[in-house]
Amino acid sequence: MSDCCSNSCMTKKIHKQHRCPVNGKEYKEISEKTIMHHIKESWNWKGKQQSYYFCNDPSCDVVYFGEDDSVIDKTEVRTLIGIKENTGDALVCYCFGVTVNQATINPGAKEFVIEMTKNHICECEARNPSGKCCLKDFPK
Repeated sequence: MSDCCSNSCMTKKIHKQHRCPVNGKEYKEISEKTIMHHIKESWNWKGKQQSYYFCNDPSCDVVYFGEDDSVIDKTEVRTLIGIKENTGDALVCYCFGVTVNQATINPGAKEFVIEMTKNHICECEARNPSGKCCLKDFPK
């Protein structure tokens, strides 16, 4: 019989949220898979056995940070982080290349992305720097 309260079950505490070491706000955990798809020269990145987080604050240069407060900033990623850019050319959907301007001008773009998402024809965890679905990021 398994004893979930034993020390072996409690050795690594998973932190689903952590404070960004630069702006002090709390952010949600992200997978290393997502980081690997966006960081420059991912073959040189040595991730540690810890949780990582995505900072979505437009005014903060940090993109990803670790539980140990190590940071990966905008200069260290190969992807333009749409939420951190104040331009209509910033991507809102990374799976299908939809920009803020395109989404604003053509509501059909969002409908297309909704349909693709329903059919599981997207790769948000890898393509979106946040590791999440983009639908909530579309302009209102």
